[in-house]
Amino acid sequence: MALRQWLIDKRLDEGYTQATLAKEADIGRSYYSLIENNKRTPRPKVSKKIASILTLDWTLFYRD
Repeated sequence: MALRQWLIDKRLDEGYTQATLAKEADIGRSYYSLIENNKRTPRPKVSKKIASILTLDWTLFYRD
């Protein structure tokens, strides 16, 4: 299973660490790490929070 590199790149471009993004999205850092590593697909509510923070289309999480 490949990493969600697009998510990692966007997070880094926006200047977030995993911990700061997870905190802003109101999820645990370890859960966020699983999302980036493509080991978990976030629920739509979480996808929308992360997408809103990073200005992404929330449906990207369901395309890979």
